[in-house]
Amino acid sequence: MNQRIYELFHASIEAKMHAGETLSPLILEASELLVQCLLNERKILVCGNGPSAALAQILSNNLVNRFERERPSLPAIALGGDLTHITAVANESSFNDIFSRAIRAIGQPGDILVILSSSGNPSNLVQAVQAAHDRNIAVIALTGRDGGNISALLDVNDRELCVPVNSRTRIHEIHLLTLFCLCDLIDEQLFGPLEQPIE
Repeated sequence: MNQRIYELFHASIEAKMHAGETLSPLILEASELLVQCLLNERKILVCGNGPSAALAQILSNNLVNRFERERPSLPAIALGGDLTHITAVANESSFNDIFSRAIRAIGQPGDILVILSSSGNPSNLVQAVQAAHDRNIAVIALTGRDGGNISALLDVNDRELCVPVNSRTRIHEIHLLTLFCLCDLIDEQLFGPLEQPIE
């Protein structure tokens, strides 16, 4: 069993190192888009399904509350956290509309939608991208594998951070690290470098 644990740690580290080489310039670009959005007094909307919904809440929490330092709250909303909204929309319309209706209701031009999906194929996230584009909202998509249907919808104003592996577990792990990188870069660009070294 100890060997199995070691192999899992090794697989995670190896996947992250490989993805870091590919994703680092894209993560920097995405962070700059998010910073510009915040400097323009707009907000960040975030959504995903299942484990990706949990990651969406982690991102919004790190922006609204804090990341590694005390600093002013940054406007971010994780969509899909209100069970009454989800069940009402799913019951009266369609589960595919749970994010798009919220985006059309509260999204404004200049906002940014961050989408998380290991496959890039869920219909409710596809509709979220379409709703964002209808509202002149740029999309930052954290996807996996080949990016799926979401990848095909993105335009020149959007950014895709695609993790080119097949394991859902590795994709979620790298998405989490990517979100932490974005939070770190946002804080550094808005509030200056952190004095303590990276540990």
